[in-house]
Amino acid sequence: MHSLLRNLSFVFLALTLSLSQAQAQKIAPALKYGEPLPANAFVELAKLINPAVVNISTSTMPKGRQMRDPLLEMMEQFYGYKMNPRGGPGVGPRPAQALGTGFIIREDGLIITNAHVIAGADVIQVQIEEKGSKMFEAKVIGLDDRTDIALIKIESAQKFPVAQLGSSKDLEVGEWVAAFGNPFGQGHTMTKGIISAKGREIGEINKFPLIQTDTPINPGNSGGPLVSMKGLVIGVNSAIDARAQGIGFAIPIDEVKAILPQLEKTGRIQKGFLGVGLDDLTPQAVQYLGLKDDNGALIVAVEKGGAADRGGVQTYDVIVEFNERKIDNVRQLMDSVADAPIGKSVKVVVMREGKKRNLNITVAERPADPRRGRQEIKKFYGQKAPFDLGFMLADSTAQIRKDFEVSKEAGNSPVVIEVAVNSPAAVGGLQPGDVILEVNKKQTKSATEVLKQFKKGANLIRVARAGGFAILTLSTP
Repeated sequence: MHSLLRNLSFVFLALTLSLSQAQAQKIAPALKYGEPLPANAFVELAKLINPAVVNISTSTMPKGRQMRDPLLEMMEQFYGYKMNPRGGPGVGPRPAQALGTGFIIREDGLIITNAHVIAGADVIQVQIEEKGSKMFEAKVIGLDDRTDIALIKIESAQKFPVAQLGSSKDLEVGEWVAAFGNPFGQGHTMTKGIISAKGREIGEINKFPLIQTDTPINPGNSGGPLVSMKGLVIGVNSAIDARAQGIGFAIPIDEVKAILPQLEKTGRIQKGFLGVGLDDLTPQAVQYLGLKDDNGALIVAVEKGGAADRGGVQTYDVIVEFNERKIDNVRQLMDSVADAPIGKSVKVVVMREGKKRNLNITVAERPADPRRGRQEIKKFYGQKAPFDLGFMLADSTAQIRKDFEVSKEAGNSPVVIEVAVNSPAAVGGLQPGDVILEVNKKQTKSATEVLKQFKKGANLIRVARAGGFAILTLSTP
């Protein structure tokens, strides 16, 4: 009898310890393969995760006309709406507001979200409880556009509930998952679905191969956690494909965990840098340069004294291999350079005048990318382009350089101040604020010189734009 009581006491104690450990870890019980989900599985998941999910609202004061970020535009195509809209003509300065999601990963208030949720924000506010009136002002700890991950932090004497980070390595297609977020301002919303696919390569919106899920994700869900049935975060919700239903994407949590230490320590991710302006090869450029195909990344500018300059790279070179990786386009080169070892020499193969040349370049570290606003654009008068190309050009002045934020690298070359809608210039990609550096491979220093170089037919021009460079083809009507 005493033996039976001792055994019963031991079983009771073991069950008590087991329950205490499960509660301490705050992880849902593991599910056995083939068994149906418990009736309250998602109920328990909501109770476990929602306390660590936060609603993020941002305010951004308009700073005049903004140059559009290509990455942002790509993401807008996925979302199907404009993010951080600016006031149009006749609209007074008012804060542009946006909504997003984050989740707390440390008791002291460290939060993971998407970089695009807080990009350029003047004020970031965090709401912990859906019906709570208290808003915490957050500061940015680190942000990286290419991975679309940001760390923000709120300060308080209280200890915050946290979401446990799992692993995305062993995910299987068909697994049940849940997404938490703030879609269209509906805070602490939970939706469920499955893993639809793994390793989706969408380089335009994220450096990492993404998790695809049919879990309903909407604008405002960005930055929220994608959670397994074990109660572990396995991804960060990032984007949806607005052209379809049930196609959402999340950044794998293993990739996020790998960059968190550097992001918190330095505020950014160290990336390789060459100091060049790049453009993909157009059919016109291929013909003009006498190339056999359009594989590679075209060099349209070389920073004097930069890594590429020191390594012997020249304007109009086409990089076809970098660090033993074949390069087909600009995106591949950007990723390869960003991942290259800083301070190390790498082998680079370029096409120059129809011949391959081997170069060795010591990769530099990419400088910080300051976010600058643009001032209101004043009315300027310039010279009209010939052959009905449809744009106006003006010589560079201090006021024009200030209003169009002309970079120092562009020098004092003439500036495009107006482009007519649907004109050959607009079709060719020319934009107000572009600085024309060359026309048909001839350098130009004044508006008059630029306009004299244009001819009937196709014209190849090189322009400086928002700190970068591009090669365009303007064809006369």
